[in-house]
Amino acid sequence: MWPFAILLLVLPFGPAQAQPAAVPVPFAVVGDAIPEPLTGTPGDAARGRSIVANRQLGLCLLCHTGPFPEERFQGNLAPDLAGAGARWSEGQLRLRIADARRLNPATIMPPYYSIDGLTRVNAAWQSRPILAAQQVEDVVAFLRTLRASGN
Repeated sequence: MWPFAILLLVLPFGPAQAQPAAVPVPFAVVGDAIPEPLTGTPGDAARGRSIVANRQLGLCLLCHTGPFPEERFQGNLAPDLAGAGARWSEGQLRLRIADARRLNPATIMPPYYSIDGLTRVNAAWQSRPILAAQQVEDVVAFLRTLRASGN
């Protein structure tokens, strides 16, 4: 019996898949921003750029266009990301990524760091945000580098 139990603990159950982020920590919205970072670790702009450009994780380019010359078929439903760092503060960007519904309840922008009020969510993603807190901070760090409209 013991060897079988140990085997169950060692063997993976199914193919490796990307796991949804952990349950979100509470954050305070002040005006139109989340002024305090979601983590104690500063965001990494390079990791943020890879999240934004990733068509399986961030899916940002489905709706947005931006300074990604290597990416074809960028969206035109939402604001151009070029110049985002000049248009919005760090806290304003953080709220727009975490839960843009707080600014516009009818937005088509997904709430990347909120699970409140969501319906029709796949079982693997229930009670979990799309992005982890550190990933939100990474995306904010990247968007803050986009200061000029031509970037």
